[in-house]
Formats: sequence, C-alpha cells, structure tokens
Amino acid sequence: MSEVPSDLDTYRIPLKNMTEVTMFILMGFTDNIELEAFLFLLFLAAYLFTLIGNLGLVLLVIEDSRLHTPMYYFLSVLSFLDACYSSVVTPKMLVNFLGGNRDISFLGCATQIFLIISFGSTECFLLAAMAYDRYVAIYNPLLYSVNMSPRVYVPLIVASYVGGFLHGTLHTAATFSLSFCASNEIRHVFCDIPPLLAISCSDTHFNLLLIFYVAGCIEVITISIVLISYAFILLAILKMRSAEGRQKAFSTCGSHLTGVSIYHGTILFMYMRPSSNYASDNMILSIFYTIVIPMLNPIIYSLRNKDVKEAMKEIFEKNWFIIKYIFGIESN
Repeated sequence: MSEVPSDLDTYRIPLKNMTEVTMFILMGFTDNIELEAFLFLLFLAAYLFTLIGNLGLVLLVIEDSRLHTPMYYFLSVLSFLDACYSSVVTPKMLVNFLGGNRDISFLGCATQIFLIISFGSTECFLLAAMAYDRYVAIYNPLLYSVNMSPRVYVPLIVASYVGGFLHGTLHTAATFSLSFCASNEIRHVFCDIPPLLAISCSDTHFNLLLIFYVAGCIEVITISIVLISYAFILLAILKMRSAEGRQKAFSTCGSHLTGVSIYHGTILFMYMRPSSNYASDNMILSIFYTIVIPMLNPIIYSLRNKDVKEAMKEIFEKNWFIIKYIFGIESN
C-alpha cells in the first residue's frame, strides 16, 4: 500500500497515549498526483452534469404546465434529491483531489453520514411512491386525478423525507455513540458507516445488526411495494387493446423500473452482506450510488419520455436567441 503524503502526518493520531478521535482522515483512492488530477476532472464533469441535469429537470417541470402532474412532481422531487445527494459527497472529494487537507472533523463526518443515509433512504421511499403512482395512473386512468390528488401525493412525498431522515438519525446516533481511539484513517473517499465501524475500538455487533435488519426492512418493504405495483401494472397493460397505449405504458414504466433496479441492486450488493465481506473496492460501489446514479437518473427518466423531450425542445426554441448569444453561434 502506498504511503500517506507527509502533509497528512500532522493529523495522524498515535496509537499510544491517546484519547478519543476528534478528526478523521479520508484516505481516498490514491496518492498519485497525476491520477488525482485525472480523477478531479472526471468527477468535476460528473458533478456538473448531475447538477445541470437534475436541477434543469426541476426547472422544466416548474416551467412547463403540461408537466404539472403527480408523475412529474415526483420526478422533480427525485431530481432535487439527487442533486443534494451528490452535493453531500462530491465537493469534499474534489477538494481532496486538489491536494487539500484530507481531514474531516468529527461533526463534519457525522453530518455527511446523516445526510447520505437520509437522502439515500428518502430515495428508496420515493421510488416506491413513484411505482404506486404509475400503478394508479395505468390501472385506472379515468380516476387518476382523483386517486392521486395533492391530498395523496404531497403526504407521500413528505412521508418519504420524514422516513429517510428518521433512518439517517438512527444510524448516525448509533455510529457516533461508538468510541474511535485506534485510528482516525478512514479507508474511503467520504464518511460511510462500514469503514467507520472498521476503525472503532467499541463493540460494533449492534451496529451491524442495525444495518442488516433496519436497512434490510426498508429495502424489503420498498422493493415489495415496487414489485406489487408492477405486477398490477403488467396485468393492466396486458388487458389494453391499443398497441400504442401498451407501448406508452411500457416506455413510462421502463424508465422507472430501470432506475429502481440500478439503485436497489447497488445498495443490496453493498450493504446486505456479512461484515467480513467489506473490502476496499466497495469504495467504487459507494461512489456509484452517491455520484453515478444521480448523474444517470436525468438521462434514464428523460430520454424515453416523450413529454419531457417535447418540453425541452420547446424551451430551447423559446430561448434559442439567448443560447446563440452565450455560445457565439452564428446563424446561417
């Protein structure tokens, strides 16, 4: 393993005659300067794309009255959530790649873990709510506006956030009630529970059970809601006589099902395993669900969505003069 740069030696905690850890060091991927420069540019591009894609989708839903339906309200909330989710991790990672101090305070680490778990759990609940919304829209479209009125979808969105932040509070409190006195070096690019448990000098058995059972229950419940909703959706689609209607339903649901599969698949592979199986390469999986998936979601939910593509086209046409002026495009 490569040595830690000398500028980090100041923050190392000696193994003898020490008290509680008050600061952590994020070890990151590598100490190679050239590789870090490449990673900085790569993750900066990914972060900018995430912000532009997700916040652009939010503004599109707000701007275009044709998208003022529960389905797109859910999508705009998901997009805003993804922008926040990525922002918890990426800016600090970019600073570390630039050669800045890799230290993070005890409070900063706790805040990062709280927000990561809260936003991640909220996304689980929100994806389940979106599956239910698609079921209501396809199974009985004539009553969709009644069955999915603001009195229904607003509480679903609020409940998703409340559930997510309660889950984040539970794990953050359990993790930072432990003692950290053996090391302050986190083998990760951001604060996450498994690498923190690995450096704790307390008994972490309860924390591992908490991850397995509480997070596992959330996964089982939300995935079950998705599967049950899509079972009814499939039955409704098979009963449709119109080929165009079936194609539109499959297209709309296909985007959501793709997003659900990627997100839950990554989380299940990452966390639902015995602690002995956690390895340093799980850093890649963590980055995938905190940075890559938020970047992919605007593509997944917009490329196969006719309404979104038409709204985007209309916005570009209305603002084409401004776009030409900004980028210096000359008309023929």
